[in-house]
Amino acid sequence: MENINLEYDKRSPKSIENYAKKLLGKSFREVIDNDNNGINDKNGEDYGASDVDEKKRNKGNLGELIEEKYFHYKNNNDARPDFEEAGVELKVTPYKQLKNGKISAKERLVVNKIDYQRDVNIDFEHSHFWRKAKLMLLIYYKYMKEISDNLDYEIGYVDLFTPPQKDLQVIKHDYETIINKIKAGKAHELSEADTDYLAAAHKASTSKDSTKQPFSDVPAQPRAFSLKPSYMTYVLNNYIIPGKETYESIIEVNNTNTDFESFVTTRLATYKGISKKALIEKFQIEITGKEPKNIVPMLVYRMLGIKGNKAEEFVKSNIVIKTIRIQNNGKIKENMSFPYFKYKELMNEEWEDSTFGNYLRETRFLFVVFKFNPEEHLIFKGCQFWNIPYDDLKQVHIVWEKTKKVLMDGLQFSKVNGKYTDNFPKQSENPVCHVRPHGNDSTDTDTLPDGREYPKHCFWLNNSYILSQLDENLKN
Repeated sequence: MENINLEYDKRSPKSIENYAKKLLGKSFREVIDNDNNGINDKNGEDYGASDVDEKKRNKGNLGELIEEKYFHYKNNNDARPDFEEAGVELKVTPYKQLKNGKISAKERLVVNKIDYQRDVNIDFEHSHFWRKAKLMLLIYYKYMKEISDNLDYEIGYVDLFTPPQKDLQVIKHDYETIINKIKAGKAHELSEADTDYLAAAHKASTSKDSTKQPFSDVPAQPRAFSLKPSYMTYVLNNYIIPGKETYESIIEVNNTNTDFESFVTTRLATYKGISKKALIEKFQIEITGKEPKNIVPMLVYRMLGIKGNKAEEFVKSNIVIKTIRIQNNGKIKENMSFPYFKYKELMNEEWEDSTFGNYLRETRFLFVVFKFNPEEHLIFKGCQFWNIPYDDLKQVHIVWEKTKKVLMDGLQFSKVNGKYTDNFPKQSENPVCHVRPHGNDSTDTDTLPDGREYPKHCFWLNNSYILSQLDENLKN
């Protein structure tokens, strides 16, 4: 590298960023074709050679390609930022354009691998994660399904990024949550849904890969500190792309130093005992005709001081609000539904990367609890953040596998007096979840693998299971 005349000052973040912006609109193939410096590796092979480029393309390591073919430095895998003298970490990451025209991050942003033995002894400010994440050069390229060769993806956005203070407060709390779980000997139970913006994501070739953890004899899967896809989508749409819609911030509105989730639960608890009808009147929500399906999220945002129907932190954290209604007898009548699954897609999935499995692993829920009083009025009891426990996810896996087998063997069903019966897993078969219809009506169908049409179905969490997950103070 010393023999190459760099076109940027490796000590200056701004110089690095300005040079990187020349990548805008270029494909990775053009980066290779335009490189004339020909960095050699330690074995003397030319990094511009077609067989090496082919290897890099197949690995999908576009970040390494940018490092070596554009910035002309060799990749390092240690705790130092890529541009050590400038304190800048390079991250090349994909985005996609959705059918509705919106832009979304395609995946989480992996920052660095978690070292279970070492990281438990390092605080956030001195962590390897923060050394890399405090100043990142984000190079976003556009993923397009119809493009078969990823060298033809084009770079759409380039910017230096530092998590703003309001985000840093949440990220630091997430880091401590992950470290504390490792210290408790539960590294094997880590879940992306444990945290809000920063997650402990899987970092293994297969689900069978494992490593030692310091406070338990149970092997744990390798994981990495990663910024969630929901957070990276927000970063792209609100910090990188100018002029995009922004949402109101709970933290900014309330200017609190309390951690985000504690603030939310404490603030909402001040409305405990008020009826749903009174809350609607208090916040002057006009309802004409049928009550809107999103009425409870609307009430939650108003109670938190948000005027609109989106909260910035909920968007960044991929927090989903679920309404729970407890009957007079102390039980929950309704099971909890999720988006319907597509029969053909589920049959071709594997559990470790399944749509529903990933949804539960990555989503944090806010249970908003109401209870009927003797006059049959819904009274607000409070809220609870929740993500599915590690052991309970194993039960979901059992139901998922049986559902897949039913589809592979050919769904057995009959229709009597307009009602269908089938051999999907029933509520009585599993303590956590089951499968049942989830369409507008019996004519709302999806195509089975064998070509037959059948009403749409989804996974449901059992009402008895949901009740067992609630804090006792919300049930009384």
